[in-house]
Amino acid sequence: MSRSLASVIVGTFTLRLSTGLTGLLLVNYLASLHEFGGIEVTALEVSLVAVFFYATELTLSPAFGILADRIGRKPVMQLGPLFGGAAVIITGLTAYLPLLLGTRILEGASTAASVPAILAFVAVATAHDEGLRGRAVAAFEVASIGGLGVGGVLAGPLWDNFGPLAFFMNAGLYGVSLSIYTFGVNEPGMRISALAALASPAAMVREAAGALAAGTRSAVRRYEHLLSRSHVMLLAPTWIALNAAIGVFSIQAAFQLIGGGSDKPFARDQLFMQGEGFSGTQVSFGLGIGFAIFVAGMLFWGNQFKRFRRTSIIAVGVGAAIAGLVDLLLLNHAFGLPLPLFGAGVLFAALALFVLAGATPAALGLLADISEAYPIDRGAIMGLYSVFLGVGQILGNALGGVAAELRGVDGLLGLTFGLVVVALVPLYSLRLYEHEIGADLPAVVPHPPQTPLD
Repeated sequence: MSRSLASVIVGTFTLRLSTGLTGLLLVNYLASLHEFGGIEVTALEVSLVAVFFYATELTLSPAFGILADRIGRKPVMQLGPLFGGAAVIITGLTAYLPLLLGTRILEGASTAASVPAILAFVAVATAHDEGLRGRAVAAFEVASIGGLGVGGVLAGPLWDNFGPLAFFMNAGLYGVSLSIYTFGVNEPGMRISALAALASPAAMVREAAGALAAGTRSAVRRYEHLLSRSHVMLLAPTWIALNAAIGVFSIQAAFQLIGGGSDKPFARDQLFMQGEGFSGTQVSFGLGIGFAIFVAGMLFWGNQFKRFRRTSIIAVGVGAAIAGLVDLLLLNHAFGLPLPLFGAGVLFAALALFVLAGATPAALGLLADISEAYPIDRGAIMGLYSVFLGVGQILGNALGGVAAELRGVDGLLGLTFGLVVVALVPLYSLRLYEHEIGADLPAVVPHPPQTPLD
C-alpha cells in the first residue's frame, strides 16, 4: 500500500473519529439540553438530528464527487475537516435546537465532501490489484467504523468530564485530519496546491465553490446516464435497506439507553430501559465493544474477496442479522434469566454482529467493481456510496424516531428486523448479474486523461 493510500485511510479514521465524537456528544447534549437553557428533547427531535445530517450528505455527495473528478480528489478531501471544524465550534456555543440542527448541515457537508473523493482515490489506486482492493476497501470501512467507534467511546467520558467544552476539543481533531490530507496525500496534477489550501482555506473554498456550482449543473444529467448504463441500481435496494437498518440504531439506541424513553409506560417491560438509564460513559463503553466486534468482522471478510462472491458475503451477513435481532428481542425481556444463559445470548448477538460486518466491505467492493467500467467517472460512481448511505440513514432514523416513541428498544429492534428482511429480497437479482459487474462499458462524459496516483 502506497504512502498516499495509507494516508488517505489514516485521514479517514481521524475524520470519522471526529464525526463519531460529535454525534454522541450531541446525543448527550440533547438528553440534558434543558440544563443548558434549551428545551426538553423528544426521540422524534433526536431523529431530526440524523435526518438533517444525512439529507445534506445525500444531497451534496454527488456534486462533490463530480467536483473531485474536475479539480482533483485531494482538495475536495480537505473541505471535509474545514466544514466539520466549523460545525463543532458552533455546536459548543449554542443550546438553541434549530441552530443545532443547522450545524448538522455543516457536519453533513463535511462527510459529503470527503467520502466521494476518498473512495475515488481508493478505486484508482487499487484498479489493477483485486487483493489490494479487498484490503483497501476493508481498511476504509475499518477506518470509518473504527473512527466512529473510537469517537463514540471517547464521547461519554469527555462529556461527563468536560461537557460542551468537548466540542471545542474536537475542533482540534478536525485540524489533524486537514494536516494528514495536506501533507500525506500526493495527487500529481491537481489544480489547487495543498500548502495553499492549508495557508488560505478561504481561497480554496472559493475556487472549489465555483467548480462545485458547475459540477452541480451537470450532476443530474451525468447520474441519469450512469444509473441507466451501469449495474448500480441492482445494488441500491439491498444497500439502502441495510443502511436504514444501521440508521435505526445509530443515534436512537444511544438516546434510549441514556434514558430518553425510560419514563414511558412500556419501559417497565423492557430490560434495556430500566431505571434512569445508563451514563454516557457506560453507553460509550458498550458501543466501543460493539464497534470492535464490527471492525474485526470487516477485517476478516474484507480478506475473503478471492474466496467468496460479494453477494454470498452479503447474504450470510443478512441472515446473521436476522438471527441476532431475534436474540436481542428475547434478551430485552429476559427478566430473571440465569446469568450464564444471558451471557450466552450476548455472545450469540456478538457473533451475529461479526458476521453481519462482512456485508459493508462486500457492498463497497461491488461499487468499486462497477466503477471499473467508468475510469474517468470514479468520483461520481463512488459518490453513490454516500447517496445510498444517506437515503438509508434518513429512512432508518425517521422511522426509528417513530418506533422509539411507540415502543422504545422493542420498537427499534422490530423495525430493524423488518428492514433487514427487505434487504434480503433484492439480493437474488443482484447475484444473477454479479458476473457482469465491472464489464468494459463506455464512459459517460469525456474528461482529460487522469494521472496515476502515487
